[in-house]
Amino acid sequence: MLKRRSAELMLLTTIVLWALNFTVTKYALEHGFKPLAYVTVRYGVAVAIFASFTYRTERSLAVRRRDVGLIVAAAAVGIWLNQISYVYALTYTNASTVALILGATPIFTALIAFAYGLERLHGRFWIAAAVSFAGVALIALGKSGGVSGSLKGDGLGVAAAATWAAYTVAIAPLMQRYSPWRISAVVLAIGWTGVAITGASQTLSQPLDLGALVWICLLYAILGPLVLTNILWFKAVDSVGPSRATLVANLQPFIAAIFALVLLSETITPLQVVGGVLIGGGIVLARRRWRPAAVT
Repeated sequence: MLKRRSAELMLLTTIVLWALNFTVTKYALEHGFKPLAYVTVRYGVAVAIFASFTYRTERSLAVRRRDVGLIVAAAAVGIWLNQISYVYALTYTNASTVALILGATPIFTALIAFAYGLERLHGRFWIAAAVSFAGVALIALGKSGGVSGSLKGDGLGVAAAATWAAYTVAIAPLMQRYSPWRISAVVLAIGWTGVAITGASQTLSQPLDLGALVWICLLYAILGPLVLTNILWFKAVDSVGPSRATLVANLQPFIAAIFALVLLSETITPLQVVGGVLIGGGIVLARRRWRPAAVT
């Protein structure tokens, strides 16, 4: 019970930090940061932090040869594709819309985890996922003026949700053999290499006179939603399984809407409040009769 409570606290902390990051990243992009330059700098600093800390504590960044393929695939999908999709989704549409779309992540995760035999999902889980997704839909429909933004941004938001789900499932077996720090250091380094190559032109031409608040936003985006949550999230996934963990992530759109209300002067409609209640109800329902498959 104590282990489960600890995992749930880690999940909640992660979701709050992620929710604020939508607003923070959108602000940085709207005030001078080029999308790929932003990702390159953000992940470059994170790689240095994870690699230096891991090497000091574990004296090695080595991984088994049999795991190299999975690690490279996880980095390509979960870092390179995910971050390009995410940052351009925020470029083409508003932050609240991207946050709402990412509420579909548990659906993708459940399908991927079930297909690979990593989890056994009972009927109650699927009902819970449907209830939570209905809550996300109500939040989207309840937005003042409706959910707006380009179809390109919406499609990239879906891609961000799907790639994060695949990353979460792929990384779970590796967490049985390596510490979160080592996995993060290696996966981030590989994924960042792809991002840096893809975004080299934008990075080299990126102006630096962006203002203090933009740089503060970048610092937060590195230390909070990237460094800290990278550890908290996968420790929690190791305890409760990827589908249940990402179901909790359905709280993120509602929390992101609250941040938008406070920081961006957006509004929350009654329908969005109902959606938040449904999301919470789905999470409570999912806590029953859930059982992970053995990870080999």
